[in-house]
Amino acid sequence: MDIATCLNLIDVLCAREFPAARGRTEHGESGPGYHIAALRTSGDLLGGGDGDGSEREETEAQYEADRDGLAERLGERWGQPQHLSLYSVFDRTVAGEDIAEPWAGLSGHVPDVQLWRAPRADRWVALGVSRWDRELPCQLLGIVTEADPP
Repeated sequence: MDIATCLNLIDVLCAREFPAARGRTEHGESGPGYHIAALRTSGDLLGGGDGDGSEREETEAQYEADRDGLAERLGERWGQPQHLSLYSVFDRTVAGEDIAEPWAGLSGHVPDVQLWRAPRADRWVALGVSRWDRELPCQLLGIVTEADPP
């Protein structure tokens, strides 16, 4: 993972206008009030390893370490991050509560995020590791949003 490239992309997303409608972008997806960028994506984990899940666990651990390394650099800018669990957000979404995006969608595959308030951009910046399914790739996500965390 190239930390300088990731930091640059986060800066770009902090400065970029939000679109009027949800859609795919060159880095991931954007919608009204948010941008989500895949900073790193693993290879296909289907059928890999020796079948005991060790390859998936190792990949997830590496992506968490990458998130933490990037969080250290962002912490130099904005201070220590808040840790936000999205488990309860997922439960609330499933129960029918109207949760703002990107939080509702993220809660289905990102268990928690490291979160900062970027003062100059007046936006929230978050880092999380996406875990859609045991067979699907892991992703390190950078999220920039104007929606307050739930």
